Amino acid sequence: MAETFAGRYTEHFLRQFALRVKGSYAAFDEERFMRLVQDENWEQKQLKQRIRHISVALRAILPKAYREAVDVLDDIAPQCTGIEYLFFPDFVEVFGLDDWEASITALERFTPYSTSEFAVRSFILSDPDRMMSQMLEWTSHPDHHVRRLASEGCRPRLPWGIALHPFKADPSPILPILERLKTDDSEYVRKSVANNLNDISKDHPEVVKGIARSWHGKHAGTDWIVKHGCRGLLRKADPDVLSLFGFPDKPDVTVTELALGEPSVEIGETLNFTFTIRSTNISGPQRLRIEYGIDFVKANGKTSRKLFKVAERDIGSAELQYARAHSFKDLTTRKHYPGKHRLTIVINGVELRGVDFCVNGR
Repeated sequence: MAETFAGRYTEHFLRQFALRVKGSYAAFDEERFMRLVQDENWEQKQLKQRIRHISVALRAILPKAYREAVDVLDDIAPQCTGIEYLFFPDFVEVFGLDDWEASITALERFTPYSTSEFAVRSFILSDPDRMMSQMLEWTSHPDHHVRRLASEGCRPRLPWGIALHPFKADPSPILPILERLKTDDSEYVRKSVANNLNDISKDHPEVVKGIARSWHGKHAGTDWIVKHGCRGLLRKADPDVLSLFGFPDKPDVTVTELALGEPSVEIGETLNFTFTIRSTNISGPQRLRIEYGIDFVKANGKTSRKLFKVAERDIGSAELQYARAHSFKDLTTRKHYPGKHRLTIVINGVELRGVDFCVNGR
């Protein structure tokens, strides 16, 4: 548990937090807070469940008046930084929808210390016009954390966040925000704009392609946004996007000498492989997007391909040799299963060579 996010809510963490609250609000009952949080179901709760559970416990002990309770959290917020303190904006999401004025100010103030990107989504769903107007205003905020909130909070498919189905159906309310942030000085903000575009591209590829054509070539930071925002379309080898970035959709190359270090790999170990790319084009250099794909076996025995970027580069008549290693260690985002897998080399979206290998369970 200790290495997980949920495992960061240790006895020590909770007591230290309670002492901070006590320092701002003398009537805070530390022992009652600990009992409410560490109830009989606490150990079974995952990260988001623990965040919500702490929010509810705080509501039972902080001042009954919502604004007074938020003032206590606001007073200690600068001492409480990191993902562990997501219960600050979560408290606002759960208990503050009826008090927009106080809640929006609180979300703005809390976001530099943890992030309000998840909490703000309930406000968007409650009153989209009002909240998106506020987020458009945030695009001019002097703090880059708040400007990022304007973009990250309205991503249609934000991981860990409530899906914004209205924006998946129609992303047009998001676009003025992205337009204002496309040349932002902060890389943190620009990355959020790119991730928002990538979200939109999954439901509305033509919208994103239009934005890409409009923005491309105007500003170095914006060019990075466009490229990163189109990464999903590049993986799908969309011909319009390939052309925009100078990748031929039918590369004149061959892949040879694809070789595995071993014909099988154990779960938890690493697969080593090498391959060589040779150009067959006699008319000049080509721009290549080089990826490898693995068809992973899923729990139901079927396979699903995941692509991994190797390089983007120009090739003339030269020969390119690559050696790579892929870990089969289980992650929170991917669990491995034994069975026959396949490794493929993909260039500009074209599968050029592949080889099968086995993954063995321990």
